[in-house]
Amino acid sequence: MAAFDMKKLSTVDRVIVGASIVALVALFLPWYGASSSLYSASVSGFSTSYGWLGGLLIVAAGAYLLLLRSDGKLPSLPVGPGFLVLGASLLGTVVVALRWLTLPSGSAQAGGITYFSYGPRVGIVLALVVGIVQVACAFTLFRRSGESVPWAAKPGAPRDGGTDSGH
Repeated sequence: MAAFDMKKLSTVDRVIVGASIVALVALFLPWYGASSSLYSASVSGFSTSYGWLGGLLIVAAGAYLLLLRSDGKLPSLPVGPGFLVLGASLLGTVVVALRWLTLPSGSAQAGGITYFSYGPRVGIVLALVVGIVQVACAFTLFRRSGESVPWAAKPGAPRDGGTDSGH
């Protein structure tokens, strides 16, 4: 196995891989919790229903790019690597955002003093932020790669389902 050369990664690649590492760490941080003056409890990203799936997709996008740049043996896929990294990043970030939006939150106050609060915590916010950063960089990577989206018509191919009306 050849030694990995960090110089093979562009700045965009490094941000994508770095975001995936931060997302992995964020999965172990509190994503949801409740606290009062007497008690505090929280759960990590792995315990927030489907939220972990989004975090793992963000991690997978960076891991795939790292394997690709280190000349790892990867199977041939029907889509290009730029599109795959962008798709995984975008889907993962959307899943994390949906989980964040669907987490209940609230607090109980009396006389301006909060006695009880519950809602999203630092881990999910961190995962969402690095997901957004990764999507932006993955979009740049996709644009620079010159790949086209898989559903785009090939140049010279008829656009109306294969029939040529002669117009």
